[in-house]
Amino acid sequence: MVGIGIVGIGFMGMIHFLASRKLADAEVVAICSRDPKKRSGDWTGIQGNFGPKGTQMDLSGISAYAEFDELLADDRVQLVDLCLPNEQHADMAIKALEAGKHVLVEKPIALSTDDADRMVAAAQKAGRLLMVAHVLPYFPEFAFARDAVASGRYGRLKAAHFKRVISKPDWSSGVADLQSNGGPAIDLHIHDTHFIGLVCGVPKAVQSRGVSEDGVALHLTTQYLYEDPDLAVSAVSGALSQSGRPFTHGYELYLEGATLAFESATLGDQFHLAMPVSVILPNGQVEHPELGSGDPIDAFAQEIGAAVASVQSGVPAAELSGELARQALVLCHAEVQSARSGQPVPLS
Repeated sequence: MVGIGIVGIGFMGMIHFLASRKLADAEVVAICSRDPKKRSGDWTGIQGNFGPKGTQMDLSGISAYAEFDELLADDRVQLVDLCLPNEQHADMAIKALEAGKHVLVEKPIALSTDDADRMVAAAQKAGRLLMVAHVLPYFPEFAFARDAVASGRYGRLKAAHFKRVISKPDWSSGVADLQSNGGPAIDLHIHDTHFIGLVCGVPKAVQSRGVSEDGVALHLTTQYLYEDPDLAVSAVSGALSQSGRPFTHGYELYLEGATLAFESATLGDQFHLAMPVSVILPNGQVEHPELGSGDPIDAFAQEIGAAVASVQSGVPAAELSGELARQALVLCHAEVQSARSGQPVPLS
């Protein structure tokens, strides 16, 4: 049984807590929060942009610490699960790694490439796993797309387009502070750059156009330039939507033997499935594959379950790789640079 210590009991910390309760081979043994109400189990003030609102939690058998060092000293904790503001990721992850703990840190890995490099180096030096919680590959719609490309059952991928657009976030002070969290170009769009790296590979350059506000990139439209001249990949991501459509994401993948399409959104205050996952075949037939649970908590349970399995095996899951998460961050920064300069930006 792997003992998990969750650090940071905000919306994402609560989601990780709920997801961890679904695991058979791990359990949350400790939490860390500066808020005495949260340490007592009163999570009624927590809310986010999906999933349930916070409630009174039963923390029986779970140690509740006010200080990070106290949690790190708990021998029951093998995996430290960091659900903290983005600017705290690097220092806290490195401290946990140096304390001999494996680490799962919420995306993005960090705000700067230098910090990401420090984290990767600290994990290597400590001989511990640094995993980054990019949950998108565990959502069934995206897991299906990834498997379809990797398996080759519909032939070679020729082109892909990804979309992820929100209204300006205001449901928590952390996500609303665009300066401290990196803004949508990092905090939001990194979902896409990570998935693109996982499914399409890392491009040789990017070319972007963007919209900025007060020095923060709010919106990016990007072409990913690959060595293969016959592979065309693009994405649009940002926070320009009006409040009546606070979230939408989706993709279209063009393979030799099929087109894969998906789009969902929140329209008004209702979930709107604009395009269920669809496999469009050359003969005009359209298939809608069975995908299993659409509960987002289940996707997070799979993600944390993969981290637990990685701790048990000593081999990090590809989806959680710190190196891939670092590369996703590099892509985001390159896109912002390209949008500001109006020129393509090569990637080393």
